[in-house]
Amino acid sequence: MAIDTKFLKLLSRFSLIIKKRVTSNYSGSRRSIAFGHGLTIKDYRDYVRGDDLRLLDWKIYARTNKLYIRQFEEDKTLTVHIILDYSASMNYGDKLSKFDYGAMIGTGFSYLALSENDKFAFNTFSSDLNAIKPRRGISQMASIVDKINSLQVKGISRFDESMTKYRKNVKGRSLIVVISDFLFDQEEIKSGLLRLGKHQIHVIQVLGRAEKELKLEGDLKLYDSESKQVLRTFVSRRMREKYQEKLNNHSAAINEICTTMNASFHQVTTDEDIFDVFYKILRH
Repeated sequence: MAIDTKFLKLLSRFSLIIKKRVTSNYSGSRRSIAFGHGLTIKDYRDYVRGDDLRLLDWKIYARTNKLYIRQFEEDKTLTVHIILDYSASMNYGDKLSKFDYGAMIGTGFSYLALSENDKFAFNTFSSDLNAIKPRRGISQMASIVDKINSLQVKGISRFDESMTKYRKNVKGRSLIVVISDFLFDQEEIKSGLLRLGKHQIHVIQVLGRAEKELKLEGDLKLYDSESKQVLRTFVSRRMREKYQEKLNNHSAAINEICTTMNASFHQVTTDEDIFDVFYKILRH
């Protein structure tokens, strides 16, 4: 699947919907995909159920025993960094591969940054890191689309190593979107995310529906697209349940890592409507 003009036109319509449905809750005069969390406290308001608990001012609570939410004067400068896994395991999927689906999500964030005149960069990692300098404008968007459409999914995810290299590109106030299946060691995930520093981070795990539910049974040969190893096995109902439990525990562990970093974690499958996924992520 290529990123084409049809998808970009849909993004244009979608960005208008987002501004109506999501940005009405932003603080500050400038409405961006960074949710108005700038550096300077502008005002306070009473806490309402459903508010982000991270915005509570506990010092005021200690003095008054009342809950207040901090509202920020929005910083005008934002850089959006999209980092997409293009290792061999991302070639798996149902109608769309995990890479294609992740590329659509990343392109969506790029388009929203373009519409706000923010700097943005679309980067990929696998055995190596392909990084570009953040820039504004339609020419940056065009080069990103060309890059996505020319990429061949390959290699092994070297997440920690890639994030170590990418850290020097993250300067100033940033929104970082990391997209991968994250089917690798939890300690590497934690270490790699910590390399990115204290920014607003969205961690998006993309899985295929069949991969998530393991809709297979009987005698099978399973092929590891990254290590090239072949495993002969028998998939029974009990084995499927154990597989799903292990995958769920792995995703829960990633979510816990993100929570400790004040990052947001989203698990999506390639059969979900892409714009519903956008809305859920941005609303969060």
